Amino acid sequence: MARIAVIGAGMGAMAAAARLAVAGHRVVVYERTETYGGAVRRFEREGFRFDTGPGLLTLPAVYRDLFVKTGREPLEDCVELVQVDPSSRHVFADGTEVSLPNASRAGVVAALDEALGAGAGERWGEFLVRAREAWDRTRRPLLEEPLWPNWEVLVGKEPYPGTSYRRLLRTHRVVKLFEIGRRELRDDRLAQLLDGYALAYGVDPGTAPASAAVLPYMEHAFGTWYVRGGVRELARAVYERCLKRRVEFVFGAEVARVLEKDGRAAGVELGDGTVAEADFVVGTGPWRLRGLVPGREVYGGRDVPLDPEDRYPGRAVVCLALRGAREPGAAHRTVVHTADADGDLELFRHGVVPDVPQVVVDRPDDPSLWPDGDHESLVLTATVPSAMEFDWAAPGAADAFADRMVAAAERAVPGLRERVLWREVRTPLDTGRETGATGGAVPPPALAGAEGVLHPANTTAVPGLFTVGGWSHPGGGLAHAGMSGALVAGLIVEGPEFRGSR
Repeated sequence: MARIAVIGAGMGAMAAAARLAVAGHRVVVYERTETYGGAVRRFEREGFRFDTGPGLLTLPAVYRDLFVKTGREPLEDCVELVQVDPSSRHVFADGTEVSLPNASRAGVVAALDEALGAGAGERWGEFLVRAREAWDRTRRPLLEEPLWPNWEVLVGKEPYPGTSYRRLLRTHRVVKLFEIGRRELRDDRLAQLLDGYALAYGVDPGTAPASAAVLPYMEHAFGTWYVRGGVRELARAVYERCLKRRVEFVFGAEVARVLEKDGRAAGVELGDGTVAEADFVVGTGPWRLRGLVPGREVYGGRDVPLDPEDRYPGRAVVCLALRGAREPGAAHRTVVHTADADGDLELFRHGVVPDVPQVVVDRPDDPSLWPDGDHESLVLTATVPSAMEFDWAAPGAADAFADRMVAAAERAVPGLRERVLWREVRTPLDTGRETGATGGAVPPPALAGAEGVLHPANTTAVPGLFTVGGWSHPGGGLAHAGMSGALVAGLIVEGPEFRGSR
């Protein structure tokens, strides 16, 4: 039995902790805040409850596998999963609306044809077929296996089988996400639909590789799921699974240093001087590990892309307590697309807060989230510059942007402003306080391709030291965090020969 110290209680860290405990190891989690879940948080006030992190779950199989592998209780015995239908509703700047059925390619094709005109659905359906090919080519090496030294294969040839086109007497192949919209979808609204998926994940649609097509593919292929009571309930279930497996949690414990002995990780030292010896250390956030191992290059000079966290955007979240009941048949999730697509992209290039942002409106049909049947809880989310690029603490800055988000959301929920009892505005500053991420940035998922996104490997140059969570391979998102936990547990239990679950 090995002693394992885990730094942080995010979803990836807890997933690793539960798996390691089941393997017979003694696991202690040190969390600097007073709760678990990382960015998966909840805000409560006056009987209203709001998810302030992810609002929906894709790839629930990741957490089903976690619960199967760590105990006899399946995931559905611990939380109630509800498949959301429609998967999402989209409101475009020209007034066009379309609701996309959950996990039904034929249904999506029919809905797009009806809303956008004949041929639109067929073009989107053909795009999904190509997206599936990109998914099949990258799923295992990018998501289910550790990032090996030959990681260059993931950033070489573009895995998306884009169509060819002629330009300046030369034949080019689609290799960028924006080219898919322009060359293959050939409809501004379909292009906005595609860009919207990338934007919601914090990926710049203007520079993203074509392989970002896997982001909408995941939703269409595996569905979108709501956790009854809010996604925070999933974090609670994972935490309780850890406790049942005898994982120990120490909250309010800031790790000041990773200890070394004989050239390998040997434990942690807390901010109060307490020393906890360990045979392995698992850390969340590569930027933290660099500072916690004085005098050592954590990644050993390996030329793995390590983009600073301040290059990635954050999230603005507005929690709205509403008077009046939720109308029957309202969509759970509505994406309000902006007419100023270029303005949204400026946040990636110049740290500019968009005047008219793309806003995601979440309206769960869940009475447990409001005090009675005469009220409703609603959450607005927008991708915004991190606190490294924009002064969210400036007087009035957060409220002014929240006003613009509410105005945009009113295109999806008419009369919204008149129903607001009160609101809670959260910015990347809040994310930074809760997760420790520089500037409150949110990690994007890993993407393959010449212009792809890779995160640091789960192994490091310090023997016995591993990294887990959204800023590590395979990147951000609930499902990806759960995958990182499985990878780290496999590397510790099976050793360097571990090649991922089969």
